[in-house]
Amino acid sequence: MEHHHSCSYSTLNNFRKAAQAGEFLVTAEVAPPKGVNPAHMIEMAATLKGRVHAVNVTDGSRAVLRMSSLVASVILLQHGIEPICQIACRDRNRIGLQADLMGAHALGIRNILALTGDPVKAGDHPKAKAVFDLEAVRLLQLIRKMNQGVDSNDNPLTDGATDLFAGAAVDPQSTSWSGLQSRFERKIEAGAQFFQSQLITDFERLDKFMDKIASAHNKPILAGIFLLKSAKNAQFINRMVPGVNIPDHIIDRLAKAKHPLQEGVKIAAEQVQIARQLCHGVHVMAVKREDLIPQILDLAGVAPVHQVVVK
Repeated sequence: MEHHHSCSYSTLNNFRKAAQAGEFLVTAEVAPPKGVNPAHMIEMAATLKGRVHAVNVTDGSRAVLRMSSLVASVILLQHGIEPICQIACRDRNRIGLQADLMGAHALGIRNILALTGDPVKAGDHPKAKAVFDLEAVRLLQLIRKMNQGVDSNDNPLTDGATDLFAGAAVDPQSTSWSGLQSRFERKIEAGAQFFQSQLITDFERLDKFMDKIASAHNKPILAGIFLLKSAKNAQFINRMVPGVNIPDHIIDRLAKAKHPLQEGVKIAAEQVQIARQLCHGVHVMAVKREDLIPQILDLAGVAPVHQVVVK
């Protein structure tokens, strides 16, 4: 099948190649702008060039309004940064989701993280109407269909199939072990090719998840590593982020530190080192201080990523 590239967008596929080659994967996260100027997002993402395989672009995370993740992802691509475009089911029905997935592919985006989406009540527009026509598993099934050249009703995509590398979220610290296992396995069955985890604080739990659940499936799991900027920041996360419990010994370390931000960088680097022993990669979240991620990776001894050339 031949491809006609009438537009000048490049397609970056290093994340998929590295995942398929079994490399240790490194991703990071940026939020799109609140408004029209993407300069800060671009500046933060640019500091990650050569250090991460791809950069996640959030889609209305915590149901807080920001620029479209699809548009922000294309802007990163134009700056030579490979995006993982997050797509949540909260705000669009299956028509809107499919329209955006086709558009994403046409503009050179290949990596998609399929998410159910945070509840509207959590965000800054609590009166908005939530859609949730699909959820993450059904969105993954939809992407698989589109990759096979049909839409959600099995009608052909007469102008060409998508070729998207779809992943999903996983929360190894989920309180229900059986729920965690069945949801993870349903996402695998639906075609998830990689998993990025929520932020991890309990690495014994991650180890058990890798051993008892993930090891049977051979799909890369990236552990969520979060840069905590201070004790107050850690307490805020404990209050605001469901299912996250940052332990007291970490909060104490941050509280006692002369330079809490540097201590936070050190803690994150230690966690990257632990994760390296347990799983296939890390997903580093450093809200508004993405420029510190290279420092975290250096401290953890993670070498710059090399671009994979597949013959």
